[in-house]
Amino acid sequence: MAKGTIMLQGTASSVGKSLLCAALCRIFRQDGYRVAPFKSQNMALNSYVTEDGLEMGRAQVMQAEAAGIEPLVEMNPILLKPTSDRGSQVVVMGRSVGNMEAMDYLGWREKLLPVIDKAFAKLYDQSDLVVIEGAGSPAEINLRENDLVNMGLARRLQSPVLLVGDIDRGGVFASLYGTAALLEDDDRNLLRGLIINRFRGNREVLEPGLKELSSLVGLPVLGVIPYMLLNLDDEDSVTERLKGRSGRTGLSVQVILPPRLANFTDFNPLELFEDVTLSYIRKPSELASPDMLILPGSKNTIGDLLYLRKAGWEEALKEYIQSGGLLMGICGGFQMLGEKICDPEEVEGTVPEAPGFGLLPLSTVMASEKSTRRVEAIWLHRDNNFFQEMTGEEKVQGYEIHMGRTNYRTLQQPLFIYSEGRKEGAVSDDGHVFGTYLHGIFDNLTWTTRLLNGLRRRRGLPVRGNLSYGSYREFKEKEYDRLADTVRENLDLSQIYNIINVPEGWRK
Repeated sequence: MAKGTIMLQGTASSVGKSLLCAALCRIFRQDGYRVAPFKSQNMALNSYVTEDGLEMGRAQVMQAEAAGIEPLVEMNPILLKPTSDRGSQVVVMGRSVGNMEAMDYLGWREKLLPVIDKAFAKLYDQSDLVVIEGAGSPAEINLRENDLVNMGLARRLQSPVLLVGDIDRGGVFASLYGTAALLEDDDRNLLRGLIINRFRGNREVLEPGLKELSSLVGLPVLGVIPYMLLNLDDEDSVTERLKGRSGRTGLSVQVILPPRLANFTDFNPLELFEDVTLSYIRKPSELASPDMLILPGSKNTIGDLLYLRKAGWEEALKEYIQSGGLLMGICGGFQMLGEKICDPEEVEGTVPEAPGFGLLPLSTVMASEKSTRRVEAIWLHRDNNFFQEMTGEEKVQGYEIHMGRTNYRTLQQPLFIYSEGRKEGAVSDDGHVFGTYLHGIFDNLTWTTRLLNGLRRRRGLPVRGNLSYGSYREFKEKEYDRLADTVRENLDLSQIYNIINVPEGWRK
């Protein structure tokens, strides 16, 4: 039976490692192998909840979907969720172990190595091939001694490594050459090839440079991957999605960007609707009378609440809903829309209490125990305003990831009822403000279509039927195939299989 690993490292963060790993997962699966993704340590505010209620990085979920398998927390045993410029919440095997500053975290290295080894061993035993993703750059020479995710892991596993550079940001030849040059000999010996990602144009123009680069580094350039526009989950907030976009006519949805934005992938499904313009804004001056305004989740809810208040968002939100707009809060944004947030144990920061924006009848107390679970629910709320299309018992699925416990007023109007009977969410008396803890709510395309149709009716726009995709997952499956087809066409897979040491007879 064929058995092996391949690791993708990058010259910097956000050079496309996550998507290329997903592409390899899909390609190997198409070629008949059992394949699993692995990233020992991930720093991201986009996370997901597994079937057994454990939290992991969203990028490895995407890669698991591409591989055609259920996401397992072993694919991302360590998740760091930044809470400030100097510290992060540390999640080990899906459970938070508390907040730590960088220097304190370094002392955990010896404790974490057995966790990483055990997680990898489980995936390796269950798979033919494991696709491993690094983090940032392996040339951060100040971090080499305590590295858990780049060359430190490659040495530990003796895994061959491919180095990825992003030509779209410029300087790709210097980045690839410089990264390789900064590696020590035992690390450089694990490098097997180079990949240039996000190229726009005619590859023939690159050929002289590719030959010289290969000669200088002593490694083959295994592929030049063209720039692709895909609707798949991004790794973190260093993404083109958060840049403003325009050009569509119809509905407008704007999302406020707090400093510690979490789970912006919640809104990706809105991009499937041709008449919806989705844009992300930071300042009240960028608010452009959207049909719906969303306040998303945050990893430092009180800190971001204070930041947004200082930036003038409290007045802007009240003016927006008074003018007739629909305001939605999700998770941390939901908490901010309430009357008060308390953090007596300093779970997320050092501010013990702050008034919310006062737009929903609820208050929240942060607790050290984190709620992470998948849920099924039925939409409850009815009115003749924004939600006039929301009739019938529409079932939805989503997941919760939050630290707070929210207390509602007795007369609170809930949005959902969970399968176990608990009511969730809240809506203001005038129906202009609503909020929920449910991440992934827009993945429910029928529910989303009905919500958008309510907005269309208010604008005098024609309502629309359901999308041609039966589910958001069905749409993503086609995107994974499109990604794999493009990478397969532009990557030397024969060489990749040689590097992994898959014998000719085992190649499907």
